[in-house]
This record gives sequence, C-alpha cells and structure tokens, in this order.
Amino acid sequence: MSLKGKKIVLGITGSIAAYKSCLIIRGLIKRGAEVQVVITPAGKEFITPITLSALTHKPVVSEFFSQRDGTWNSHVDLGLWADAMLIAPCTAATMGKMANGIADNMLITTYLSMKAPVFIAPAMDLDMYRHPSTQHNMQTLLSYGNRIIEPASGFLASGLEGKGRMEEPEIIVDSLDRYFDEQQQQDLSGKNIMITAGPTYEKIDPVRFIGNYSSGKMGFALAEECRKRGAHVTLIAGPVALQCDNDIRRIDVESCEEMYEAATHEFTGCDAAILCAAVADFRPAVVADRKIKREKDDLVLTLAPTHDIAAALGQMKQSRQRIVAFALETNDEEANAEKKRRKKNADFIVLNSTRNAGTTFRTDDNQITIISEKGKKEYEKKPKTEVARDIIDELARML
Repeated sequence: MSLKGKKIVLGITGSIAAYKSCLIIRGLIKRGAEVQVVITPAGKEFITPITLSALTHKPVVSEFFSQRDGTWNSHVDLGLWADAMLIAPCTAATMGKMANGIADNMLITTYLSMKAPVFIAPAMDLDMYRHPSTQHNMQTLLSYGNRIIEPASGFLASGLEGKGRMEEPEIIVDSLDRYFDEQQQQDLSGKNIMITAGPTYEKIDPVRFIGNYSSGKMGFALAEECRKRGAHVTLIAGPVALQCDNDIRRIDVESCEEMYEAATHEFTGCDAAILCAAVADFRPAVVADRKIKREKDDLVLTLAPTHDIAAALGQMKQSRQRIVAFALETNDEEANAEKKRRKKNADFIVLNSTRNAGTTFRTDDNQITIISEKGKKEYEKKPKTEVARDIIDELARML
C-alpha cells in the first residue's frame, strides 16, 4: 500500500458533503495512513468533532487556541508533519480564501504553512461552480501547484451533471494512493522507452484491409506504467480507439510499413523497446486503387511478407539497449517463444496463449510467462494494468 505510514492532514469545510469525510478517513486509515483532521467553524455545523476524533484517534483541530491557558495549535508544525494535505469537502468560500491568502481560520493557516502537496475536492452547487470567480480561483490554485480532484463527468443528455459535486470518497483515496505510488517508484527516471501497440491494417483496396483483433490495451497499459515510473515514453500506435496521457509522445500509424519506419527511426535514441503491437506478417502484394467489385465467386489475393520489426531492431541493438518482444502462440508455446526470442535478439519475451480464455485480444486481463536467457517466470491471470507492472519490473532490473 502506497499510503502505509503516510501522514495526512484532512481539512473539512462547511458543506453538506462533510458527512462523507468519515468515509475518506476510514479509507485512508484502512490503507495504513495516519490522519489529522482540521475543520473550519462552519464544518462543525455539519459533522461533530467527536465523530471525527473517534475515527482518527486524534483530537480534532479547529481553533488556534485549544484551551484558555494559552495552549495553541501550531499550523506550522502541521505543515511540517504532513506528507499531504487533503481538503474534502472544499467549499467555494474556502477556495477563495486559499487563492487569495485570507488566513482567518486554522484550516487556511495550515494550508499556507503546508510543505507537502495539497489535494482539493470541491463541493458546491453547479451555479457556484460555474461562476467566473470560482473558476478563476480554481485556476489560481492549480497554478500554485495544488491538485484538484473532481468528477470527470461532463455533458449528458439530461444536461450538465457531476460538476461541483464532491468526488466519491473511494476515488479521492485512490487519487492519493496513486500519487504516492508514482512518487515511490521512479526507477525508469530519465530512460527513453519506445513501445509499439495495437494492430496494423494492410490495405487490399481503398475500403478493405487485412487486420487483426488487437485492441492495444496491453501496449497502452505498458506505456502508462513506464510514464508513472519516470520514463520518457514514445508510443507508436496502430489504429485503435484508446487515448493516452498527454505526457506520452504518441505516433499514430496504420500499416506495418509505417510502424517499421517509425520504430527504426525512434529506436536509435532509446534505452529500450517494448514490441507489443500485433503486426501483420503479410500484406497484399498489389493494392487496388479502386474498390474491388464482386464479379466472380472467388477472389485470389497474393500476399507478400511485411517487415520483421523485432528482427530489424534486434540487428540494430547496441549493448546499452534492451528489447522486449511478445509472442502469442496457439501450440508448443514455450518452444516457439524461446525460438522467437533468440531470432529477434530480445532480452526477454512475453508469452501468452490463445488456450487461456479471456487473456488475449480485446480483453482487460492477461496471463503471461516471461522467458529470458535465465529461464522462465509464470504469472497468474490478472488485469493488464497489473501485468504491465510485472513486465516493467523485469525490464527495470536490466536497465
């Protein structure tokens, strides 16, 4: 768990969504975090400090002075103590104060003293959310380096939905967990990784092609995992409907020829190439310039071999570079994969089989065996995002 041992200051403001803060606290603590609540006077109108204290096992901080004997709560100490500050729910009024440095309560002074990253979960009605002053304050807070967590939903058939409403507690907790996960593992920092993903389409005529069922999900998951771990990622993608993070450099191609040209050009400046694309092995020898009409009962296509991208990169590979190849097999899986690894000069090959139902094309899961010169490692069936982590763990040890 990335939140294990993390110290989180949870700021609660005067919103009806304050009751959900209990679920946030439970989620953070369940994942191993230590939580200190700081609540505004308005926040106490919606949820009692006793309830919050019972969940965190810590006194709730609300006022500057906790007693009349001069004992006070140090916002500076809280700013130094925390690994992160989360303000959820965060009202429009509190955002305005944060953006303009109006330190009239304990929560704002704590925010202004915070040395750790700050996450904000807005909570207000749609009209307040859409008001130019609120939007201006949100942009100001973003420019200060704060991170805003809000529902991604936009326009629906019934109208605007989601905007202004506080994000669900489990998603808020996931956001913090993901942040610390990315911070903890930066073992590919500064590395240049090239990844191929998706199918290729080989034209028969202007409206038909030879292709395959690859969705690109595995390759895109690998690209995202490399990005999270600090790599500079170039993703060469065949024709797929998937989107990727803006920090990933994407080159869209259609045919094997286009993918070959892009891959051989990019590989020279890379530390590693992950060849996940399902590239067509053959293409029509002749591409008709007009749509082929159905005039006979049969049609004979003459096919010619396409470029072997993996083999070409294997020949180009320098001692500092690494290649990860993929093999989808239907029989004699391990023998065929090892033969392919040697032929392509790959450092290891990721094998999966059509015999494992629900683990190949157009699925969210995969089941792999990693085969290298040192032997093989077998893995259980799991989501492709987790499979990507296993593959990159293996690659990172070689770089």
